[in-house]
Amino acid sequence: QVSDEFYKLFEVVIQLGAILAVILLFWKKMWPFQMKDKSKPVCVKETFSLWFKVVVACIPGAIVTLLFDDYITAHFETPYVIAGALIFYGIVFIVERWNKTRTPKVEKLEDITYKTAFLIGLFQVLSIVPGTSRSGSTIIGALLIGVSRVAAAEFTFFLAVPVMFGYSLLKVIKMSVAITSSELVILIVGCAVAFAVSLVVIKFLMSYIKKHDFIPFGIYRIVLGAVLLIYFALV
Repeated sequence: QVSDEFYKLFEVVIQLGAILAVILLFWKKMWPFQMKDKSKPVCVKETFSLWFKVVVACIPGAIVTLLFDDYITAHFETPYVIAGALIFYGIVFIVERWNKTRTPKVEKLEDITYKTAFLIGLFQVLSIVPGTSRSGSTIIGALLIGVSRVAAAEFTFFLAVPVMFGYSLLKVIKMSVAITSSELVILIVGCAVAFAVSLVVIKFLMSYIKKHDFIPFGIYRIVLGAVLLIYFALV
């Protein structure tokens, strides 16, 4: 059995496994130095530009998290808020189906502008509310402003690397929990499992969204939110 402090730390640290999965799957697009021949690596300016756009997208969320994360956690991390957010965004996922009939203004990841990146970052701020999916809010936000499904998902995964790493680091610094050797093993195993699961899930999601909408995810969130509401209403 582990302490409550370690459990909270565990929930944060295992996100590093998911980050590693994202980096592995998108390495060729993320790493700005590519080998064009056998002599030396070549700097890909488009990749550098994309990372600057990711930084711009991170700014709104970073500001809001630093200012309000503790307050939100203390006052809004309740079963009813989480259930409400699950249901609300489940409905949004279903309603988003109408977006399939629109022609995207931004087809490829490289075509995302700084303005578009900042707007996506504003949508990411919504994920500070407990029960809100960070990737869900950014993907839906990107779709609403005219980004294609594939580009929206790819940019979201790019954005996940600094956001998840920074948020995890912030939480770890605030906690300052001393862990035992057995707890360290638990952390390592947890990260490894998160890494493996994330590889499968990300591959599936990228393949799925090329041909389908988010209705199944919306239904899942609504059902889960309803179950939580009923459970805590009866307890």
